Amino acid sequence: MRVYLPCTLPFLARVAGAGEVGPAPLTGYAVTPTLVEWYVSGDTEELEYVALTDAARASLRMLAADRADGVEVAARRVVVAAEVPDDVVASGPDLEERSRVRVPVVVRMNQIAAVHVDDLGAVPDVEAAIAAVFAADAGDDDARFVVDGVEDHELMWFATQEIPDLLT
Repeated sequence: MRVYLPCTLPFLARVAGAGEVGPAPLTGYAVTPTLVEWYVSGDTEELEYVALTDAARASLRMLAADRADGVEVAARRVVVAAEVPDDVVASGPDLEERSRVRVPVVVRMNQIAAVHVDDLGAVPDVEAAIAAVFAADAGDDDARFVVDGVEDHELMWFATQEIPDLLT
């Protein structure tokens, strides 16, 4: 199963150094039965795009949390796409988002298929969304508009061997 793991550039550096995404359990996003039921008429590619978008929004929350803790972090959303055995991934109605899953094991580097990262041109909109994401989650419509706007920026695709280049 393709699982999209929200990340940040500093977290990606730790992943590259450790050779794994961890510690477990991990929160990820994938094509779940709830997502399929919600979307009704999408093909697999469209459903995976929704899961990727949900993971990108979770990455935005990670960036905002880091900033709230005083950590200086680049305003670029990062999502790690990994192949995880279906029987390991847990989803269900107890998880708040339609594509959210739990991965109870670390994800090894050889399971990572790709990394998706914002282009530098998205930085101003990502900055605005970082400032608005928690208000958007609390129901502020103006903040939600700002956060939804960052989704106009497509995340770029990078192969795993390009990870060191992303970190320089």
